[in-house]
Amino acid sequence: MANSMKNPDHRDAITLFARMGYASRGIVYVLVGGLAALAAFGQGGQTEGSRGALERVLTAPFGKILLGVIAVGLVGYAMWRTIQAVKDADHHGNGAKGLAIRAGLLASAITHTLLAFFAATLIFQFTGSSGGSGGGSQGVAGWLMQQPFGRWLVGAVGLVMIGVGISHAFKGYKAKFDKHFAMPPQTQKWAYPICRFGLVIRGIVFVIVGSFFLIAAYQFNPDQAGGTAEVFSALRSQAYGQWLLAIVAIGLFAFGLYSLLAAIYRRINPEM
Repeated sequence: MANSMKNPDHRDAITLFARMGYASRGIVYVLVGGLAALAAFGQGGQTEGSRGALERVLTAPFGKILLGVIAVGLVGYAMWRTIQAVKDADHHGNGAKGLAIRAGLLASAITHTLLAFFAATLIFQFTGSSGGSGGGSQGVAGWLMQQPFGRWLVGAVGLVMIGVGISHAFKGYKAKFDKHFAMPPQTQKWAYPICRFGLVIRGIVFVIVGSFFLIAAYQFNPDQAGGTAEVFSALRSQAYGQWLLAIVAIGLFAFGLYSLLAAIYRRINPEM
């Protein structure tokens, strides 16, 4: 009887943290995409990665409180990703494809834990460190290169990110997220195109970031690694760079909306 009384509370807590996590991820990507879109259209925004977006939150009214809520949400999201990976909450299975997806979920848990830690450091000691995600990506690449077989580890990270990116794009193109959503049909009509576009663009960004890691491994230079901010810079330098930047910025904004919708409509299976 005691266990039956505890389990609902246990499941409810996991569900709450998961939904907070999706919402926090959504806020981060809405900021990243929104700031980049403003920059692309010459409205005074800046092209920044997730870390830069969190630094911008700190400058807002009640910024530390909002940043604290986002940090807690990111921890909750990392926890949920860990449960998805370890307990196979979404039933991906133990085949090669399923294990690859679950490994990607575990990697997502790690990256969002690091992002939550970065948010916490901003709350307690703002250093004005570089915005954007490049410092984080270059730091990870640099640390990996100091390990045995470091170059191969960096290359492996690049390949994993490219694989995750392709998976994201395919998930968006085929609307494969539908099986995890409990969304009214009238909402689906306007929400699903946004979700699909956001997932495809985020997948493309992941492929580019993974390519940066492969270049870093090939040149044995961690400075070649980069994150979202470096993707923006690379796009801006291309022909029609402003329009490419605008498309990707709007896509990441759409991915943020997808995450916010997931916070409301995604089916959460908190069984452990």
